[in-house]
Amino acid sequence: MYIYPAIDLYEGKAVRLFKGDYAQMTVYSHNPSETALDFKDQGAKHIHLVDLEGAKLGTTPNLETVCKLKEVSGLFCEIGGGIRTMDVIDTYMQAGLDRVILGTAAVEHPEFVEAACGKYGAKIAVGVDIKDGFVAVKGWTEKSSLEAFAFCRKLQNYGVETSICTDISKDGAMQGTNVELYQRLSQELSLNIIASGGVSSLEDVRRLRALDIHGAIIGKAYYTGAVSIREAVEVAG
Repeated sequence: MYIYPAIDLYEGKAVRLFKGDYAQMTVYSHNPSETALDFKDQGAKHIHLVDLEGAKLGTTPNLETVCKLKEVSGLFCEIGGGIRTMDVIDTYMQAGLDRVILGTAAVEHPEFVEAACGKYGAKIAVGVDIKDGFVAVKGWTEKSSLEAFAFCRKLQNYGVETSICTDISKDGAMQGTNVELYQRLSQELSLNIIASGGVSSLEDVRRLRALDIHGAIIGKAYYTGAVSIREAVEVAG
């Protein structure tokens, strides 16, 4: 299992939201490059990036910062937040990002997902943000009418290989991850599942590792010192 330490970007700073609420934002670093280099020093091979402004606007306001993080770290970087057009995908790909994560666009325009997968294959992932069993969109500000598992099965048909699945109720709450959800996702789907939201201890990492899923994202637990990326990478194997 791969560990994906997270950097959520807002106005060029590394921040974290509580349960996706923009009104409950904590700034953890004014220099995200230092954070990325720390991930690398601790043995991480991947970074999970989110442009929180992009998630609202559908643009790439933090593109310069994202490019710098990729350049200084040299790690595998995936990026999500506001990727709703092929032009934005092309921009990130031309900038050297390794994978882009579609969100709202995958819900509203399935033909876009198919086109993106047709052009970029495994470099396209879809974020499935789950709120009360349904898919949330527009930076978690709206809940759609799509049942999460039914949506995931559609993604497989579109050619998607990787999905970042987030239980919004757990994200940033430091109350543990929803192991039952990820167990069901891994059993019922052929997608590479990356667990996101609530990973707050090494025990969470161990429990997810036992499910043999593709990866786990660590966000707030790193920034508060609750989880060492170095130890998490070792536990994930």
